[in-house]
Amino acid sequence: MKVRDITECIEAFAPLSLQESYDNAGLIVGRLDDTLQGGVLLAVDVTEEVIDEAIEKGCSMIVTHHPIIFHPLKRFNSSSVVECCVERAIKNDIALYACHTNLDSAPGGMSWRLGQMLGVQNMEVLEPTVEGAGFGVVGEFAEDMPIEQFFELLHTVLGCKAVRHSQVVKPTVRRVALCTGSGASMMGAAAAALCDVYVTADAKYNDYYTPFGRFVLCDVGHFESEFCAIDILFDILTDLSKKISNFALHKSANSKNPMYYHV
Repeated sequence: MKVRDITECIEAFAPLSLQESYDNAGLIVGRLDDTLQGGVLLAVDVTEEVIDEAIEKGCSMIVTHHPIIFHPLKRFNSSSVVECCVERAIKNDIALYACHTNLDSAPGGMSWRLGQMLGVQNMEVLEPTVEGAGFGVVGEFAEDMPIEQFFELLHTVLGCKAVRHSQVVKPTVRRVALCTGSGASMMGAAAAALCDVYVTADAKYNDYYTPFGRFVLCDVGHFESEFCAIDILFDILTDLSKKISNFALHKSANSKNPMYYHV
């Protein structure tokens, strides 16, 4: 099996044409015609711990949500974590592939999966881009849910140690908008969708004033909102792993949140 067998399978679900102009999704280290000698490891980010895990498990490819290289590198002398990881991947013949904003906007992608995990029904795209694709989703619960119960749902399902939120404006939640990752720029779309709550990450101080009593902004954390990428990628590649007897697919045990909380 070659690297292109993996990339074609992923891109059939999340075409690279869907990625944003600033993004660097796709094959970052390696060549499409390289033969995969071992399995594929799935993670949120490429880190030194994930590289260690790939080597230990004999994986010759790492597929992540976030691209390890976002900005051009001018040198390779181990002076940064990014350089170290790329150098080690090359030395150990490990291909690196990222499925980022194309997975965010693909139909059935990141926000869709987050909505399913929370039990949101009747979902549709929050901010459409092209036919059938776009960022975020909006949907509803089968019945009204007390806001405190909704906060507990976020804690339980996403493993959130803290949920930052704006002022609570009503005691129950029915209509929900969601966008995995940094989605504060879409609060206007959330307001237009008449949601009761908007779940996203990386909100800034002034963003918590923006809802103006129309909805509750919930910041669950970037990693917490995007950890579901591993399961999506696993599902995409599972059929391929069943067809090829020597192909092992692994979910990383070392894909961890770089942000810590003192509670």
